[in-house]
Amino acid sequence: MPPDLSTLHGGSLLLAWQLKDKHVLIVGGGDVASGRIESVLVADARITLIAPRACLHPLTQYFVDNSDRITYHDRLFAGPQDLEGADMVLTAIDDVETSRHICALCRERRIPVNVADIPPSCDFYFGSQIRSGPLQVMISTNGRSPKLANIIRRRIEECIPEHAGEAIEKVGELRTKLKERAPGVGGEVGRRRMRWMVDVCSSWDMEELALLDDKMMKRLLDEGWEKNQVPKLEDVGGKTRKSAAGRPLEEQAGPLLPTALGFIAGAACTALILLFKHRS
Repeated sequence: MPPDLSTLHGGSLLLAWQLKDKHVLIVGGGDVASGRIESVLVADARITLIAPRACLHPLTQYFVDNSDRITYHDRLFAGPQDLEGADMVLTAIDDVETSRHICALCRERRIPVNVADIPPSCDFYFGSQIRSGPLQVMISTNGRSPKLANIIRRRIEECIPEHAGEAIEKVGELRTKLKERAPGVGGEVGRRRMRWMVDVCSSWDMEELALLDDKMMKRLLDEGWEKNQVPKLEDVGGKTRKSAAGRPLEEQAGPLLPTALGFIAGAACTALILLFKHRS
């Protein structure tokens, strides 16, 4: 059934923006700036930071002192020349007029810009984020309520299985090995690869996927992919982690969303329930 067109408005286009080796200018060095720096470092970008040293938050100072991907200038924003070569600009300063001036300069040059605490001057929002290894989840209220975004983030974070980040790392490695064994883009091979990976992720628990090592991956491919089936963990030489009490961790977790599909559905439901509570 097609969506109701009257509801298709008021949101943002959520993207996983690839910033590897791009140049990001950050103006400001306080608490908000430290969070921006951390987010940009995670994305493997290069940073130019402009802020007086006396205004640096301790975490900002730590990043400046310890990251070789940050070029630091101990001064205020000087003008258009500071935007030269920037692929993205983030401002996190208390001077509203300067922030708006930087925004105007960026838009003249078509440089994406985010101005902290001034939503109309933002081409994009950061939202409230969860990160566990390669897993990243963003909750956005489109600038309307950062606090509620943070509350919802915490509720969703409680639902994420303990080994989700590890599981995603291992599944990524398995997928790479599968592509090496069965190369090609699209076509029947591509469709079969996709179906088999979906079956693996749906059949194995998150904790089981996190246990995969090179030997187990080889056996999984030999006995699973080659025979068009999905063996169990024990069939490829794996053993479920045991707790101090001797019980498998997934048994202790009870209904804590044992599969990736269950986690996604549960997280979405948690967010919707909380939103309805706040609206009522």
